[in-house]
Amino acid sequence: MSRIHLGIINTKEFYQFGILKIIRLFNHKSFNMRRKAFMKQAGLALVGLGAYPLLSKAQDAQEEPQLDKKVVEEFVRISHGKMDKVKEMLAEHPTLLNAAHDWRRGDFETGLGAASHVGNKPIVEYFLEQGAQANIFTAVLLGKMEIVKPMLETFPSTLHAKGPHGFTLLHHANKGGDEALEVKEYLEYLGLKKTKFDLY
Repeated sequence: MSRIHLGIINTKEFYQFGILKIIRLFNHKSFNMRRKAFMKQAGLALVGLGAYPLLSKAQDAQEEPQLDKKVVEEFVRISHGKMDKVKEMLAEHPTLLNAAHDWRRGDFETGLGAASHVGNKPIVEYFLEQGAQANIFTAVLLGKMEIVKPMLETFPSTLHAKGPHGFTLLHHANKGGDEALEVKEYLEYLGLKKTKFDLY
């Protein structure tokens, strides 16, 4: 049985296989087959060739190492308040920007989430400038009523969303200070009273 049938052919071999298939079609003694049949078989070979770049990229992605969990944990920890260290680690590992650490029991936290729930606006703003994935917790902290209100009108259940460690939107509004006062009053008007929920 060939390596192809065994499913262990690599992308380079797959590419070469497609080329060889076309060459064999031209050299085969029965090349006087009808044009329609030839085009069908040649087309199948070309499909393989077209898939080669996609397969190659997928293989490259698999070979790319994942972020070390300890590195992610350290990055999230320092994101609570150590700007210099944050910049240093992010320069060394750019993909840490949106990486989340699993504290277990459904408690996930990114660097942005860490800075947001402690109210560290300089680090929050730095992350946003770098292209971090903003969310409603960050919008609340920064007092962005123009974002918070339409989002809660569209998704009312988000009022009870759980942030890192179970901290609520109201907690983030409190951390936002005067800048988030309007948002805080709006959340309380909607009935949010708790600053922390049990995760489960």
